[in-house]
Amino acid sequence: MNLDFSVIKESKNLLAFSAGIDSTALFFLLLKENIDFDIVIVNYNLREESKEELQYAKDLALKYNKEIFYKEVHLESKSNFEKTARDIRYNFFKEVIKANSYNTLITAHQLNDKLEWFLMQLSKGAGLVELIAFKEYEELESYISYKPLLDVSKDELKSFLKENSIKYFIDKSNYDEKYKRNYFRHNFSDRFLDEYKEGVKNSFKYLEKDVNSLNISIKPLYKIFQLEIYKNLNDENLNIRLIDLSLKKRGILLSQAQRYEVLRQKEITISDKVCISIKKDFLWISPKSQQIMDKKFKEKCRVQKIPKNIRAYIKEKEIELKDLVL
Repeated sequence: MNLDFSVIKESKNLLAFSAGIDSTALFFLLLKENIDFDIVIVNYNLREESKEELQYAKDLALKYNKEIFYKEVHLESKSNFEKTARDIRYNFFKEVIKANSYNTLITAHQLNDKLEWFLMQLSKGAGLVELIAFKEYEELESYISYKPLLDVSKDELKSFLKENSIKYFIDKSNYDEKYKRNYFRHNFSDRFLDEYKEGVKNSFKYLEKDVNSLNISIKPLYKIFQLEIYKNLNDENLNIRLIDLSLKKRGILLSQAQRYEVLRQKEITISDKVCISIKKDFLWISPKSQQIMDKKFKEKCRVQKIPKNIRAYIKEKEIELKDLVL
């Protein structure tokens, strides 16, 4: 397993840990390469073993002189469990990152996860960018996301742990096919990789090169606080890509239905958090705000053709309207 961690050699790193195969293997691979990092873990208290997993994380942190951040929650297993758990997990990660000035969040997503995602997106109807959404290194709004294992299969990680007699835990809920990702994993992605692993690795490399060739890297014409203004590219596909990139940095992944509504409505609020407005010349994106505006301010905004759903955020942040003349 030849992994190059040089990109995070000088970074302040936080490893998302679960005590499972993937994150345990990554913990020891990072140790092996002398990468500095601390760990963060969330215990949902759904299984009796989760207490042992948290204790194992604490033991590793103590043994290898790592700081550990953990959160205890009591979450019921229900239909939207995966999304709820993910939101809790990543909100906690962001809190820890902000409070302790970490630069990079390292996660143990691996090749099986990547193919599983690809197939799930394929089943919904997705474009090339969505199909290849797992990126090794990605700059988000408040930290860098780093996934160094995307070219490594779960079997390879399991072999590494076995060869080095390293303890790890198996989360039995990963075998419950009521969760869609488990259904795809056990019926499709894992079986496919068992037979065609090298071909899949090469295909992802080719697809990523294609995406990079096609991808647009457009910086905002104007950015202050969390307000971004882009040039309207007069192409729905390119515009939605810009919007996708901006929202992903804000921690929001648009569904296909949401993309359709953004393009149809032109002025919309997503997840009650982010406002988007597509005007003739510009795309506007900002957080939603409940700031009260007086008539005089509204009229100034109207004259300067500032979208209605963006105005409250401009007022809240006291952004000078004269600076928004594009």
